[in-house]
Amino acid sequence: MGFVNGGTTQFHTCLQRSIEQEARNNLVDLYTADSGQDSAGELANIEDMIARDVDALIVQTVDVDALEKHIARARDADIPVFLTSVVPEDTSDILGAVVVDLKAAGRLDAEWIAEDAAGRPVTVGIVAGAPGAASDLLVGGFTSALPDNAEVAAEAPGMYDPAEARRVAEDMIRSHPDLTYAFVADEQMAFAVRKAFDAGGAGQVKIVTVNGTDEGLAALKDGRFSATVANSAAETGELAVANTIALLRGEKTESDKIAKTPLRLITKDNADLVPLYCPPEDF
Repeated sequence: MGFVNGGTTQFHTCLQRSIEQEARNNLVDLYTADSGQDSAGELANIEDMIARDVDALIVQTVDVDALEKHIARARDADIPVFLTSVVPEDTSDILGAVVVDLKAAGRLDAEWIAEDAAGRPVTVGIVAGAPGAASDLLVGGFTSALPDNAEVAAEAPGMYDPAEARRVAEDMIRSHPDLTYAFVADEQMAFAVRKAFDAGGAGQVKIVTVNGTDEGLAALKDGRFSATVANSAAETGELAVANTIALLRGEKTESDKIAKTPLRLITKDNADLVPLYCPPEDF
């Protein structure tokens, strides 16, 4: 098998570790590549996997708009493609997918804000990820579920880079010192955003985010974050390999080709009940 990863955030790293471990458990030879959040890099990696003549290709895409072309390149070489995290509307050209319902993840954070705000007027800042793929779905789900009393005061991409996220947060809090909440597209950026807000005298801003890492759960418990949505990269990777094998063997039918990673809204109250986010390195 080949695995083309989208980047090197904690999610991407844990996803790859899970896929590597599940491949070893199933005696699968695995080639891996990193697209570096670049669509052209993704296509080059897919072409490299085609040249290696892999039996199947798992892809964590960086650009849903370019995905159809990338899938077509593999299909022309008779290599089935299995997707992680996102899936196109037309699934006829893919072997299968394990999907993180990113719109639902964003919606869960927005619903927490709605409950916490309790009808009072509030302002929200959004630190998105990288435009063009998962972040767009996540932010779209969040904004569509915000209550009428919540106004989005600012939105900018943090590019899944803590340094960029901190710069964005510093600009945001200077322009909107009365910000009430911030939605951040992953926990690594959220830690940088928290530092920027605290340094700027905005400790009142409540941060909601996504992942459910051990570090994120610790931040819930000590109050740095208010809510996160757990979407285990370990579960996603395990399902990706297991389902790819089952579909190749004909052990799953067309109706079973799309699976979903379970999502859970996590706060301080239930932070001890979260599944493992990332497999241990010394597996």
